[in-house]
Parts: sequence; structure tokens; C-alpha cells
Amino acid sequence: MRFSTFHLFHRFDGQSFKDVYDYHLELIELAEELGFHGVRLAEHHFRDYGVVPNLFTLLAHAAARTERIRLGTGIVVLPLHNPVHVAEEAALVDVLSGGRLDLGIGRGYQSFEFEGFGIDLAEARDRFNEALEVILGLWTQESFQHEGKFYRTGEVSLTPRPLQTPYPPIHVAAVSPETVTMYGERGLPILADPAAPFRKVVKAAETWRESAGTATADLVVARSVHVAPTVEQAREDQARFEAAFDRSRIFNERSAPIDPKTGKAAQGFEYYQDRYLKGGSVSNDFRWEQLEVIGDPARVIEQIGVLKAAGFSTLLCDFGSTRPMPLEEMKKVMRFFATEVIPAFQEA
Repeated sequence: MRFSTFHLFHRFDGQSFKDVYDYHLELIELAEELGFHGVRLAEHHFRDYGVVPNLFTLLAHAAARTERIRLGTGIVVLPLHNPVHVAEEAALVDVLSGGRLDLGIGRGYQSFEFEGFGIDLAEARDRFNEALEVILGLWTQESFQHEGKFYRTGEVSLTPRPLQTPYPPIHVAAVSPETVTMYGERGLPILADPAAPFRKVVKAAETWRESAGTATADLVVARSVHVAPTVEQAREDQARFEAAFDRSRIFNERSAPIDPKTGKAAQGFEYYQDRYLKGGSVSNDFRWEQLEVIGDPARVIEQIGVLKAAGFSTLLCDFGSTRPMPLEEMKKVMRFFATEVIPAFQEA
């Protein structure tokens, strides 16, 4: 089992944009020092929920401040980008980092972001699939030309080309059975949703294996993670985190996959239609039992063991993207996890 850290770059009240970037860049450097396998950064637009609109710009900067750690996107929202730019920028980061890029991609879901770009959310899946076709074509063919519904190119040759061969590892954000099956059949590994309960991500891994046949891949699962010296302390910490954060600022109509023309779930997003309209109002007990990897080291190791047994080989750890945690406290949490949990999954 490998471990990576997730960075949303949420901007809390009173923080400048530079405060946010400096905070997470320092944590990325610490993650390398502690032996984490990789980091992944989130893309968002138009609000403080995440203030990195172009992941490759920040990853190129992180590449210069690190030496070994994998540098990943989690995720690039493909429908919001020209896929030629994505292929170029990702290749550039792969070269600059010495072949350390992991490309996480997805179709996105936030209606507010799609409206800001003037793109119909109902087209997200079709745009995503076509964009992926363009990126893979540019990365695998010396000369490539595309004429599609949403994108077209002249005959071009990508410059630069990725350092990794045949191209950087790709993970597709997916947890719904339909999406997991679609990409499992293509042998494209998934990055499972942190907001989906354990039973759903375990089922997603099972569905992927059934769909992929003989294909094997590194499946990634994202979870909110917190480990404390005792179970009691972990429960107290969780209650403190929840009391300090207004979750409805994230889970609301602006973030819901809603078609503005109908006021209902956009086409292709029916599986998620309730999640973002409930204000994220799930109980601490539900979060404790069904959503988060949380507890003392023994409990956390047991939970990770369940995910490993399900077929996931990388845990993407969100140690507190939506928690206004002082930098030194966050570093302490990461160090404790690296000392008390990671060794349990290292081969002798």
C-alpha cells in the first residue's frame, strides 16, 4: 500500500492567496521528507473552496522544490480545458520533474464552475471522453489530427513529449457503477471519491476488476484521514473539526451537479443528485463509521487494510483540506501518521 497526500488549497477567512500556497507547498516538502509516495492537488474555480485554477503551474513550481515525490493532479476537470493544452502542460511538468507526474482526470461536477466557463454540464461526460481521446492521441502518435464534436486540431506533433513511456500514469475519478465499468473496460484505473462511503468505494474496486478482466492497475482511493494517539482523542478531534467548519459552504446548490435549465440533476449525474443538496449534513457517527479513515493507529491500520483487501493500492490522504488547522498542528498529524501507520504497510 502506498500513501499520498491531497491538497485542496481551500482559502479560509483571513488568509491571503499567498498564505494558502505557502502553507501547502511547505506540506508538500514535508510529505517528501516523511516518505509519502506522492501528492495530488485539486483544481477549482471562482471561489475559495480551492484556489488553484491551473494545476500544472503549481506542480511545476513544486517540482523545483522536491526531488523524489510523485506529483499528481486530483483532478484536472477536462471539460473545462482545451485538451491540447492539457497534453502540452502535463508533458512539460513530466519533463521538468524528471518523470514524476501522475495525471488524475475527471469530468467535474460543480454547476457553478461550468456556468462560469459557459459550458453545459450535461455535456461533461462526452466532452471528457473526447478530450481524453485527444490527449492519448497526442501522447502516443508522432503526428495527430482530430475532428470531433467539441474539439478539432490540425495535423500536429506534440512538443514537448512526456518523459514517462508510453505516457504518465492516468487515473479517472469514478465511483458510480456506470463510470467505473466504462473505464474498467478500457483498463484505465480509477481514483475513488472521498465523499463516497466505504461500502461504495469497495464496490467500485470490485466493479473495476470485473470490468477490466485480466488488466491490472494501481487503483487509488481518496479518504479524509486523521490519526491520534487514542480513539477518544480522535473522536474529540473530529467533533472539534466539524464544529469549526461550515460544511454548507462546500456542499450546496452552487457545487451540486444541477442543470440550470431544469433545476434537476444534470444528465449523467443522477447518481450524485442528493449528495450536494443536503448541505453535507451527515452525522459525526456516520463520518466515523462510513466515510473517514480515523482513530488511533490500530483502528486506522485496520481501516486501511479493508481498502487494501478491496484492491486499492494507493490511499490518497486528505489530512484536513477543510479544517482551519495551524501549520504546525498539521505537520504533527502527518508525522504521526508517517511514524505510526505507514510502517505497517511496508514490506519487510
